Amino acid sequence: MTRIWFNHWFSTSYGLIEILKSDSELDAYVIASNKQRDSVIQKVCDEWYDEPLTEGEEYVRDCIAFCKEHSVDVFVPRNQMVEISKNKALFYEIGVKVLVDEYDIIDLLNNKAETYDYFKKIGGINIPEYEVVTDAAMFEKAYKSLQKNHDKLCVKFVNDEGAKSFRRIVEEIDIFAGLKNYRRMDVTYEEYLRALKTVDSFDELMIMPYMPGPEISVDCLKTASGLIAVPRIKSESRHENIVFDEEILRQTQVVMEHVQLECPCNVQFRMENGMPYLLEINTRMSGGLQMSCLAKEINIPAIAIHKLLGRDMAWSMDITPRVVSHIEIPKVIR
Repeated sequence: MTRIWFNHWFSTSYGLIEILKSDSELDAYVIASNKQRDSVIQKVCDEWYDEPLTEGEEYVRDCIAFCKEHSVDVFVPRNQMVEISKNKALFYEIGVKVLVDEYDIIDLLNNKAETYDYFKKIGGINIPEYEVVTDAAMFEKAYKSLQKNHDKLCVKFVNDEGAKSFRRIVEEIDIFAGLKNYRRMDVTYEEYLRALKTVDSFDELMIMPYMPGPEISVDCLKTASGLIAVPRIKSESRHENIVFDEEILRQTQVVMEHVQLECPCNVQFRMENGMPYLLEINTRMSGGLQMSCLAKEINIPAIAIHKLLGRDMAWSMDITPRVVSHIEIPKVIR
């Protein structure tokens, strides 16, 4: 039996844990903690606890104590991954393997601007034009400069997760239409600039062209047998297309060759004029990984943990296109 701890993860990790536990050789016993006491994830776990609410070094100490108390063999972090990565050696000292990559890699890839700068120097990757600003005056100047070559622009903070800060800049918002439909992440230039002017400076903000093409999410894992890479083309509905596009796979290969990520990760692209452009690289299992696993009948979480434990798990995958979707299933929590 392998005792595996998932700290605070998003609700879709229910599917990841379910897939992980289907591997009989691993015989996973899953312990989980979460900030949400009634999170649905608990229904697929063997033990369930409240997530420590500390930060930084104190959180790391709490995690180490938790691992000792619950005899954890493998720690799969999402909450405070950067801090845990920085202190990964402390976990190995007590015999706990951590499914997280090296700190310098994670620190680089968490900064979208530095990631773009890195791959611009390497070449072989399509990088969108962008500007980074930290005050309203810089924003006005950069916006006008980019507007000369692009019809629509968008913004997001350099350090962001889940596109929380993403906004598309539009000329005007149809307020009445917004009463009938979900309001997209749209904001007018005047509204956004007015908000920026309420502070003297702010965290690094990236301005770049808005690319209306579909988003491609490539779930990846480097193994001794080669690179697992499953591209999911997202749509406006719940279904996603698994399509092994040659150019997407080529650019993914370039990414994986140069950043040396050993744990499961996710490379995101956006299509523009028929070509994929790099959006970002997530240094964790994606929220939609279970869709890739089910569509291609491959247990990426289990393969990753076997690898972490020093075992090569055999795998195979065909490249037949697939369409995969998901449904909501009600679960009684308590």
